[in-house]
Amino acid sequence: MNFQQLRIIREAARRDCNLTEVANALYTSQSGVSRHIRELEEELGIALFVRHGKRLLGMTEPGKELLVLAERILSDAHNIRKLASSFANRESGRLLVATTHTQARYALPRVIQAFREQFPQVQLELHQGGPDEIVRLLQAGAVDIGISSERLDHSDGVVAFPYYRWHHNVVVPAGHPLTGQPDLTLAQLAQWPIITYQSGLTGRARVDEAFANAGIEPEILLTAQDSDVIKTYVELDMGVGILADMAFDANRDSGLVQLDGSHLFAPHTAWLGLKQGQFQHNFVWQFIQLCNPALSLTDIQSRVMGAVENSLDYQI
Repeated sequence: MNFQQLRIIREAARRDCNLTEVANALYTSQSGVSRHIRELEEELGIALFVRHGKRLLGMTEPGKELLVLAERILSDAHNIRKLASSFANRESGRLLVATTHTQARYALPRVIQAFREQFPQVQLELHQGGPDEIVRLLQAGAVDIGISSERLDHSDGVVAFPYYRWHHNVVVPAGHPLTGQPDLTLAQLAQWPIITYQSGLTGRARVDEAFANAGIEPEILLTAQDSDVIKTYVELDMGVGILADMAFDANRDSGLVQLDGSHLFAPHTAWLGLKQGQFQHNFVWQFIQLCNPALSLTDIQSRVMGAVENSLDYQI
């Protein structure tokens, strides 16, 4: 048994047993993938895959059990390499952060500026995507940190820490009739076309829930992935915007007015996510603490690493 065979088992499960995709992902040949699977099955004396001719249709029950062990072994091996690298390069390396546009644009700049001052030799790479993609990247170990308001706090294999609380506000052009309303209501808001986030992004579900609970069906004129696009169309007086409160800057958005929506829409928490059980460079822990100084390094590390403290007792 070797690591390449275990990698092939893992990739086959991830790619629905498409051996061409498995071979491409591991930079090898399809024939080599088939040979490794066959040799491992012969060594273990069990069938790992259900077959129809030469095609693999899925994993057998023993194959599924082996997959769990393979994931753990490969994760532990990866952790050993990262642990050695972490001790050898405490102040340098690369930090990969997957986050949404709103977090990257509005919440993270000051944190990143402080991080750069503290770790000038660390190359920081931001990957912008939706919540589902961020979770997938974390679970696969492809990024170090994920930041999002959705999914991170209830996803398998991810440990989430609170970053900050936020809510939706309403944005309108200066002089808009809604600016004269002392206590804005959903009914008043629904009299105007709505411009807000796409479904599944930046707490859009809470906006929909608020209107649904009030028995109101607003006219959603336009949806977008990021706050800047929403504000652009609000400036054109095409409708009123509903967006995250931190996405408004009174100085930069001088042609717009922000109206308090904290009483209209339920609050949110932005979460910081790390892969369960994955060793990290020292600067990763420090980045998390810069985001939320109330978190202790000991608590962060113990929660992330607690699941694997006894998982290195195996041989290959």
